Amino acid sequence: MLAPDSDSIVAIATAPGRGGIGVVRISCGRAGSAAAEALMHALFAQMLEPRHASYVPFLDAGGNVLDRGIALYFPAPHSYTGEHVIELQGHGGPVVLQLVLQSCLDAGKAFGLRLAEPGEFTRRAFLNDKLDLAQAEAVADLIEASTEAAARSAGRSLEGAFSRDIHALVEEVIALRMLVEATLDFPEEEIDFLEAADARGKLAHIRARLAQVLGEAKQGALLREGLAVVLAGQPNVGKSSLLNALAGAELAIVTPIAGTTRDKVAQTIQIEGIPLHIVDTAGLRDTEDEVEKIGIARTWNEIEKADVVLHLLDARAGMTPDDTAIAARFPAGVPVVRVLNKTDLTELAPTLNRLGATEVDGEVCELRLSAKRGEGIDLLRAELLRIAGWQAGTESVYLARERHLRALRAAQDHLALASEHGEAGNQSLDLFAEELRLAQEELNSITGAFTSDDLLGVIFSRFCIGK
Repeated sequence: MLAPDSDSIVAIATAPGRGGIGVVRISCGRAGSAAAEALMHALFAQMLEPRHASYVPFLDAGGNVLDRGIALYFPAPHSYTGEHVIELQGHGGPVVLQLVLQSCLDAGKAFGLRLAEPGEFTRRAFLNDKLDLAQAEAVADLIEASTEAAARSAGRSLEGAFSRDIHALVEEVIALRMLVEATLDFPEEEIDFLEAADARGKLAHIRARLAQVLGEAKQGALLREGLAVVLAGQPNVGKSSLLNALAGAELAIVTPIAGTTRDKVAQTIQIEGIPLHIVDTAGLRDTEDEVEKIGIARTWNEIEKADVVLHLLDARAGMTPDDTAIAARFPAGVPVVRVLNKTDLTELAPTLNRLGATEVDGEVCELRLSAKRGEGIDLLRAELLRIAGWQAGTESVYLARERHLRALRAAQDHLALASEHGEAGNQSLDLFAEELRLAQEELNSITGAFTSDDLLGVIFSRFCIGK
């Protein structure tokens, strides 16, 4: 249940723990300027000049000084939330921040000042048209970015790059809808609408631009979510050695004893700014060891969730009947890289050979390398990027979420149906217009122009408190 969006709210806006600076943020809601003036009088015993930093004491309910620091006042609508906002920037000790927070709550009792919920400040910014929904999500993505590339892309989304592209697409769809619906309103004109207005050409342009936006969004989603890579295979084929080689650190224990790894070892690394969530798993074999059985069961659970499976083999033995049985259990449609490890014990050089793909089995390639010597690791890194669909040098990408991709794909589907209804000899303008309307709704859901309250609740509940 969402709290009322007109309440006055307060929260500590800096991360828990000790720090040089701690920030307490207040947004005054419907209480407006009267609440802001009352708070300034109670907390600082003076009025603040708008948008100027003032060095003031932070007072408790009895007028005692809790701390001294910088206070800022942003009158509505020129603030982060679009409401009257006060920020207190003091020392970052957890005790003093809690004391200042309590002093704010005491001073704001008369007009219902309460603690903010996660993401409530940014939700206010969205509801007051300071940010659209894609930009609001970019705030959280910027905070959570795990790589430099992800942070830069989140910054582009926050600046509105993604939103501008979506708005431009919506404007083109609206213009085409106007032409279609005008023709529906005046059928007596007896003109060939599609030919006269070049509707097919306009629709083709929209579809091409949407495909380009979707491509950039996929890259952004990859930067945000990363790729789940699972190392699987029989015991003692070098899975742990490969994890260490990819990570550039001794993360997993490596011994010649089969079954050394009994539980998963997870590590996130970066390749070209893409987070790769690599999971080293227990060797797959028949065993009577109860502990090892549990590890093997967990291995199959991880494989079911994988974006890519690295099926490790011993280069000296190649694909054995046991390996064939293991490969038969891999999830349908998941790309598989057969990694023939330990080429240092053979006369084989590191190579990559793509074996093709089927709709059932997914994409399969074979790569020979030596994890022990690090030979062929660059080939593996490049292949993982290729499977992920990453294109080097894409500086224009913006961070995107799975819901954005779903909306873009749904809009694509509606535009494809609109194209079918507009084909010569198969013209159905009412269906043409309806598919355009549905495509517009999908695009609008990205920026929040058409979004349910339930979705807003889910999105903002995942923000940190104070944001």
